[in-house]
Amino acid sequence: MQFLLDGLQSRGSEEGESAVSRRAVVLLSGGIDSATCLAIARSQGFEPICLSIDYGQRHQIELERAREIARAAGAELRVVSVDLRAIGGSSLTGEIPVPKSRSAREIASGIPVTYVPARNTVFLALALGLAEVVGAQDIFIGVNAIDYSGYPDCRPEFIRAFESLARLATRAGAEGARCSIHAPLSAMTKAQIIREGAKLGVDYSLTHSCYDPAPDGAACGQCDSCILRRRGFAEAGMVDPTRYAEPI
Repeated sequence: MQFLLDGLQSRGSEEGESAVSRRAVVLLSGGIDSATCLAIARSQGFEPICLSIDYGQRHQIELERAREIARAAGAELRVVSVDLRAIGGSSLTGEIPVPKSRSAREIASGIPVTYVPARNTVFLALALGLAEVVGAQDIFIGVNAIDYSGYPDCRPEFIRAFESLARLATRAGAEGARCSIHAPLSAMTKAQIIREGAKLGVDYSLTHSCYDPAPDGAACGQCDSCILRRRGFAEAGMVDPTRYAEPI
């Protein structure tokens, strides 16, 4: 097993390698990071099979965007439902208010209530199951440096640990198959991610970031995710194509 932190480096195909072995499962949420991850996987020569999770999130619109992103990329998309509202503990799956208008210092300190307990563990487990079924040995997930301080399941240590688990917990692993978890955005800022995606042709107007959108899908502009998105585009020197509920 090998943890691939800098997935921007292309992996060369071995002579005679089958198309099946070049498949990769890409976790696709419909946001900036996962859309960029999908583009990176394709740029490295993988045949992506996208996986979106309906976990009962209040921002269901991201699933619609995931479908649009996959369609634009010409990639297969599978959607799995796992209702994490039954567990609760997060403002994304319950009635806890989504924090608004927080400063950069507040966003960077502590674990926010938008953290969904075990979400990435569940997501990667489902991706691992799909990878076994379709014969993929590679999984892409769009965790990045912006999330380190807030979400413990976005840290490189977690990705490495899950990769070790994959070796032990699957038939493919037991039979000697090498499964790699790619986290190509881990060491990148949001601005760097946006620049990389733009270079690869990602249409960010299809993506959605807001945790608490209006009924018509307009982004609130004030939740942590909106703030990080707006800052990322500003630092990248690009126009944010998001439609906000109120002018920012």
